[in-house]
Amino acid sequence: MTDILYAAAMIGGVGLFVGIFLGFAGKVFAVKVNQKEKDILDVLPGANCGGCGYSGCAALAAALARGEASATACVVGQEPVANQIRWIIGGKSERIVRNVAFVRCSGDCDSTFDRYEYTGPKTCAALVQAPEGGPKSCYYGCIGCGDCVAGCEYGAIYIEKGVAVVDEDKCLDCRKCIKTCPKGLIIEVPYYRASHVGCVNPLKGKAVMDNCKIGCISCGKCAKNCHMNAIDMSAGYPVINYEICDNCGTCRDNCPRHCIV
Repeated sequence: MTDILYAAAMIGGVGLFVGIFLGFAGKVFAVKVNQKEKDILDVLPGANCGGCGYSGCAALAAALARGEASATACVVGQEPVANQIRWIIGGKSERIVRNVAFVRCSGDCDSTFDRYEYTGPKTCAALVQAPEGGPKSCYYGCIGCGDCVAGCEYGAIYIEKGVAVVDEDKCLDCRKCIKTCPKGLIIEVPYYRASHVGCVNPLKGKAVMDNCKIGCISCGKCAKNCHMNAIDMSAGYPVINYEICDNCGTCRDNCPRHCIV
């Protein structure tokens, strides 16, 4: 009986010592929690999409708490999240321009044709390595295999008649589709704008018309009719300066090829 009591006392003593030691060590070696960082992480959407340029929401929260990132860095949360972050780190709320993805190609299967029959992996990354950048008649057009669709976590992009199309109401501007497109056809555009150029073919006239029924022929009519001088043709196709554009839609309405959408 004495041996049992002695063993129980020994075990209890060791347990008490270990408990006290761990409690002490926990306080001495405790990692200080940055409350600001924690509060920021709580308001971030948790998408971990990388659109902000950081590895995930936790990394962005840490950078924001250190003052190394902009409150507008979260492209998914946009204005509501940015204003909450400003409130946490200190700063005034302000209006943020909402951007969405846009595919700069309108040349669907009704407007273009295949120059040859392709056999191989049906991905944009594979087809762009094929002869002439793939079988599509327009070298500069959307390949249409849906690499961007596979990369979008929000179901905001889909393939319609062989061309990728963005659902602007679903798009959260995470930029994954932009990074995925091997031809660089997807860009960010302001959501509240009337006109976007749906063609980036730099060729002119017959060279375009032979390959696409609605491709831009670089006639320059859109630029000439723009009373704000918001359209530049130096790239060989129209580029709209949205900071100058007054959203009148004249370029879209007067485009003879209907490639401004």
